[in-house]
Amino acid sequence: MKREQLDLFKEMLAQQLQTLLYQGGDTVTGIRNQEHVYSDPLDRAAVDEEQSRMLRIRDRESYLIKKVRQALKRIEEGNFGVCEACGEMISHKRLLARPVTTKCITCKTAEERLEKAAGL
Repeated sequence: MKREQLDLFKEMLAQQLQTLLYQGGDTVTGIRNQEHVYSDPLDRAAVDEEQSRMLRIRDRESYLIKKVRQALKRIEEGNFGVCEACGEMISHKRLLARPVTTKCITCKTAEERLEKAAGL
């Protein structure tokens, strides 16, 4: 992969990482700063449900943060864009759509078919 392309992916991933980290910090700060006293149990339940939903989203994003960091590490190590299953280059189009991917579309499709057949 050309250096310009790697630089593009590095910038995309770094920006995505920064956004995810900011959003996570913002959520935690918002929950900590909440000082409302709710006399109505339904109001309290609604707030608790919203906080729970936001924390579930942030939990999924923490998994994405890990994947983004791994992709940045692969760029530094020089193996970004190489399918971990077959060793072939992952298409540029696929990397643009999902820069954290570690498998080419052929290998990922085969993996998903096996998971579906196994009932996973």
